[in-house]
Amino acid sequence: QVQLVESGGGPVQAGGSLRLSCTASRSTLSNYIMGWFRQAPGKEREFVAGIKWSPYYADSVKGRFTISRDNAKNTVYLQMASLKPEDTAAYYCAARYTPYGVHYYNRETDFGSWGQGTQVTVSS
Repeated sequence: QVQLVESGGGPVQAGGSLRLSCTASRSTLSNYIMGWFRQAPGKEREFVAGIKWSPYYADSVKGRFTISRDNAKNTVYLQMASLKPEDTAAYYCAARYTPYGVHYYNRETDFGSWGQGTQVTVSS
């Protein structure tokens, strides 16, 4: 497993932007699919975005959010733009060891390592 620490959450007004960061303890992050999930109060945790070599997104954030990674810094980012009140949630970083193949994992159970979460609150 890999240890993950998220940062960058906070309050923001609707229409604004925010960038989340997730730093991993392992130095070979390139062998991991990294994902971002979110969980709003009273709702199940849902997939937001993932990346190994190419990014992929949930329909609800496509065109507004951008996931990227810097393997040299062991960090994955989630740039969020045009934020809406419905984006309010705790955002979690996740990792899955995937050294071979092209996969687009997007289920919570697909990922074995998780961060503690960072809260994003979007006000209208």
